[in-house]
Amino acid sequence: MIPNILSIAGSDPSGGAGIQADIKAISAMGGYAMTAITALTVQNTRGVTGVSLCDTGLIADQIAAIRADIHIHAVKIGMLGDAAIIETVTRGIDGLDCPVVLDPVMVAKGGDRLLQEPAVKALCAMLPCATVITPNLPEAADLLDWPEATTRAEMVAHARALLDLGPRAVLLKGGHLPGDTSPDLLATREGETWFDAPRSPTSNTHGTGCTYASALATALGAGLPLNRAVDRAKRYIGAAIAAADRLRVGSGHGPVNHFYQMDTLK
Repeated sequence: MIPNILSIAGSDPSGGAGIQADIKAISAMGGYAMTAITALTVQNTRGVTGVSLCDTGLIADQIAAIRADIHIHAVKIGMLGDAAIIETVTRGIDGLDCPVVLDPVMVAKGGDRLLQEPAVKALCAMLPCATVITPNLPEAADLLDWPEATTRAEMVAHARALLDLGPRAVLLKGGHLPGDTSPDLLATREGETWFDAPRSPTSNTHGTGCTYASALATALGAGLPLNRAVDRAKRYIGAAIAAADRLRVGSGHGPVNHFYQMDTLK
């Protein structure tokens, strides 16, 4: 089965993050990508210089059109922009019988804030809709209004607190921790599992969060159980980062190499 994966997110014209990264990751993982665009951004590998949020009616119509015609095996949610869009998307996915991966996109790689403080409360109210949320350490701290985790023990405390907000699982990404490995923590009400991988020596990591969440949604949409889906997505994003320097895209934080398995232009 080729799973149909719906990405609800913003557009990145440089192609490294957002909807563009989602389409690439879903395709590379063997899924069929569909999209509902929430925002148009002006950005490249050096930063974000503009954001235009889409009309909520248009966002609702995009989701409704997909639901009316195509079976959705999983949903990946990325950049939402403001409280009105968050509420629109929450209503739009209501009643779907499929995994929902929510990546709480709040700050871009270059430090530009993509979700303003008033919308964080609305995002917290959306968390019970999620099968799994995939925050990094700064995003988890933002959601909880806590200091950022700096140790594995603090990551466990953050993940457990996020579970109390309602998602069925939390995949807390530890890439901001120092060290030679990148530790991610999967927390459910049954317990915690660590997923470690070697850290690649590259600054080309634009779009890692979008890519990872889309890979996870595709694996879940294909029917893998949560632990196996996280392992599959973790191995995919690790390999995409490791191969990132084969690309020559921009002068800032370049993108990961979504199609690292392919080398057809010889």
